[in-house]
Amino acid sequence: MRYELVIFDNDGVLVDSEVLSNTLLAGYLTELGHPTTLEESIRDYMGAAMHRVHDLVFERSGQRLPEDFDEVFHARVFAAFERELQAVDGVVEVLEKLSADGVAYCVGSSGSHERIRVGHRKTGLDRWFGAGEGAGRVFSAQDVGRGKPAPDLFLYAAQRMGVAPERCVVVEDSPLGVRAARAAGMDVYGFTAMTPAERLEGADGLFSDMRELPVLLAEKS
Repeated sequence: MRYELVIFDNDGVLVDSEVLSNTLLAGYLTELGHPTTLEESIRDYMGAAMHRVHDLVFERSGQRLPEDFDEVFHARVFAAFERELQAVDGVVEVLEKLSADGVAYCVGSSGSHERIRVGHRKTGLDRWFGAGEGAGRVFSAQDVGRGKPAPDLFLYAAQRMGVAPERCVVVEDSPLGVRAARAAGMDVYGFTAMTPAERLEGADGLFSDMRELPVLLAEKS
């Protein structure tokens, strides 16, 4: 079997943003009276859309986050991205290999389109996912009714790219993303550079160096 579409999660898979953004999220929630550590933020919110933050805080505290929570948080994240964000080591080589082999690829991210664009512009990945041949390859939880772990985002990406779900493979680093890929009927490989392997239970394969991914994909060709 040859995969016809590789769907990449964005944060932690394409851009090295998870520690950066979760540090800011934990700090902001703590400021607002909802004490949260970095480890708790990663455990509870990594790979999730922003509505999960609102839902879990309300479920646990009975309090709503401020109406401008998303706006303030994203402003802090974007400022940090401009200062510090880098592409995941080895991901450019993977994209070059996929392009050379004629395998389609896209992004399926819980992040907003603006967050994805800012990160890609800062890291140079907009070359692969921005204008020209890269246009139309970015899909966000904003595009669908339900974010991960629902399968909607990955199914939407596959439909827009014109590939059947069973011909797709997802690259994820979060438990929610693995569950979403499984629910979509897609194979999924778990990236363990930051996430403990045991948290990605259900993945078809695990790898810790992005340069290992083409080998895993070739094994299914």
